[in-house]
Amino acid sequence: MDVTEISQFADQLIFAKKGKHLDDLQKTVIAGVYEGKTYDTIAEECHRSESRVRSVDRQLWKLLSESLGEDINKYNFCWTIERAINSQLINIVNGDVNYYHDKTQEFSEKGEKIIDNESYYDLTLAPSIIKFYNRETELETLSKWILNQNISLISVLGLSGLGKTTLVKKSIDLNLEHFEVIIWKNLKFPKSLDLLVDDLLRTCQQEAKETLDDKLNQLFAIFTQKRCLIILDDVQNIFITGQLAGQYQPEYQDYQKFFTMITTTEHQSNIVLISQEKCSEMHCLDPQLYPIKCLELSGLHDTSILDNTGLNNQDNWLKLIQLYEGNLIYLKDIISLIQDLYDGEVAEFLAENNLVISRNMQSHFNNLFNRLSLIEQQITLELSKLNQPISRADLKQKLSLASVDFVNSLQSLQQRYLVTKIKEEKILFELSPVFKEYVKTCCQN
Repeated sequence: MDVTEISQFADQLIFAKKGKHLDDLQKTVIAGVYEGKTYDTIAEECHRSESRVRSVDRQLWKLLSESLGEDINKYNFCWTIERAINSQLINIVNGDVNYYHDKTQEFSEKGEKIIDNESYYDLTLAPSIIKFYNRETELETLSKWILNQNISLISVLGLSGLGKTTLVKKSIDLNLEHFEVIIWKNLKFPKSLDLLVDDLLRTCQQEAKETLDDKLNQLFAIFTQKRCLIILDDVQNIFITGQLAGQYQPEYQDYQKFFTMITTTEHQSNIVLISQEKCSEMHCLDPQLYPIKCLELSGLHDTSILDNTGLNNQDNWLKLIQLYEGNLIYLKDIISLIQDLYDGEVAEFLAENNLVISRNMQSHFNNLFNRLSLIEQQITLELSKLNQPISRADLKQKLSLASVDFVNSLQSLQQRYLVTKIKEEKILFELSPVFKEYVKTCCQN
């Protein structure tokens, strides 16, 4: 379904409601939203103010919400309209929008009932959100991929402490009503794919068959006939320790087949993977061919994350956040330290010009360092000795490594979000500053 069909249907709804067709600006706003553009971009393209575009946007959603009898916003607009067109027979008479469910969709060619119309939610393991910080852009991107573009496999990636899980849960909270099945599973203590699929089928009140192949066929039948959203958190735990990033442990190799099936099988559902490591199934050369997207989170540089912490010297807060890369796990420990030893005086802590690695951070980094391959450890040790970023060629010259081992390991460190690539006159690489301090102080011989 393209933007023209969606725009035409929206025009019908609004004409039935107000007796007026969409004007050019309203059509432009719909097209912009469909294409995932920001309000600023839409305003610039149609030579209007951003406030004017936002005003038209709010009016549109209000009218469409009243017409369809459900809440419509920028994030769910396209999916809601598509669902209304595809799943219902719609009759607009004398300003009233009437719906007639197409019962033929509920039966197979043999007249057998396929799947009932019930919804199944299991968010037992999903976190509750106490406060959502400034991630509106990422939230908009994630919602667009799920609702407007129907991307089958989405990965939310980055180091622990950047808010990946919170971001995904916030997206679910905003779009709960648009899915018939929502299941959140955590792989902190992973189980085999066979047992995971059993759990998914059980939530959907399906009796699992004997073999894994048959179970996957059952599951994908549900993915095809229902709008499902499956979230798998802490995916890095199915990858093997001591090898390059994203290598599956032997007992979890079936997950690779599962992730591939998600992107190569036609269905109407979405699977979101939350991970600290990227694997090959989370990446594709041509997004037009395979419905795969990766959202990589960086640090959160927003001083509001330090509100109500009891810290003083607010004009120094941003510097403290930048020092610890906007990572909430690092900052939590440092806030406690500043409260205990510096009586909340951020300026005094920063005046010592010392990047402190707390005991909790050291334990966290120990686990992270131990996940690295021996060659990755060797590269991080070398990078920790440097005071500035280094080119790939200069770094390779410092290490006695075969070319293939060097490039694969350097790429793997990027896929773990421990090494950053900097594009200047030539491409440079550097170690994450906080992790670098850990390596310098805790891992040197």
